[in-house]
Amino acid sequence: MRPGKRRRRSDKDNIPPGIRKLPSPPTTLEQAQMEWDLVETVQPGLPIRASFPTRFLFNKMLLIDFLKGSGQAGSRSPLITFQDAIRHFQTASYLEQHMSHIKPTVKHRGMAAVTHKLFGPPQMNSSLHLERNLIFALALCMFKNDETMHNQVLQTIYKKLTGTKLDCPRYGNHWELIGFQGLDPATDLRGCGFLGLLTTLYLVTDQRTHALALDIYKLSQHETQNFPFSIMSINITRIALQTLREEKLNKPCNRRRQVLNVFVEFYAAIFVHVYQVWKHQHKTISDSGFVLREAEKLAKKRPRDLHRNLERALADRQGLIKVDEDNFSPKAKQPDILDKFAGVCDLQVDEEEEVHLV
Repeated sequence: MRPGKRRRRSDKDNIPPGIRKLPSPPTTLEQAQMEWDLVETVQPGLPIRASFPTRFLFNKMLLIDFLKGSGQAGSRSPLITFQDAIRHFQTASYLEQHMSHIKPTVKHRGMAAVTHKLFGPPQMNSSLHLERNLIFALALCMFKNDETMHNQVLQTIYKKLTGTKLDCPRYGNHWELIGFQGLDPATDLRGCGFLGLLTTLYLVTDQRTHALALDIYKLSQHETQNFPFSIMSINITRIALQTLREEKLNKPCNRRRQVLNVFVEFYAAIFVHVYQVWKHQHKTISDSGFVLREAEKLAKKRPRDLHRNLERALADRQGLIKVDEDNFSPKAKQPDILDKFAGVCDLQVDEEEEVHLV
């Protein structure tokens, strides 16, 4: 530099305080593989003939999201099964604080109590109350950042739906790809607590329902029929929870001598019904409130019909070519055109089940 001349400020000098610079291009084989996996990700919902710049810019944005934040990018936490998560919560001491606040049944008074006792559903066997109460406690349990299991459940859901093998940052726009409404998925769990994640975990990891979960996720990325997958799942969890509270699932629970499996299968049955209605009747976001209200009525009046429909859907799906989970890499919708889920705010919910939607 010549004496007397001031050095021109580069772009690097203009970085605001507190904003971290992106890391330098990857130099290791692992980092290079991570970039390649992300750039080559196929995205359902976008036109097959989408231009290369559109696909490249979107995948570059995904890559930046993965490279940001607390060193999570590049790590590979183990996938968690639904059974793994349940075993954890059966011994989790922090659930005890919620047991005194749960509402496992609807309280009837006056003539309504008499009518319910005479003509209502059978009472649940007392031996099943502990398992039933666990479900309602989970609906009050919020996401805990310091719990490894909580984070692994969230990562597993993301990986199963998007096909990536690498962990993603705890916060970021990438969560909108699987249907959350913002940078932090935990803010969408106020409606059903951690139960809203566990039901989704069941759907995407269970061997019988995984292929159906991918079908539903693909439709959620459709160009015109798109909907936020995770928010829809939370709303359907709320419907299943209210049906359980109204004791409409007591009969199958008593017959099978279990509650949790009956509950998650019923949740899956509602989701499959909503998926079929949404797909074949060409529903869009504007129809979301109507579709969910009708699904709730059906769930409470004819739960057996929903279960039979689920079994038919699973049988039909088994006749198709199974998706290779390790190689499946669905396309994802561009975040800047992701519609916000609307039309569900007027559903009747209890205080611990309220879903706060944008």
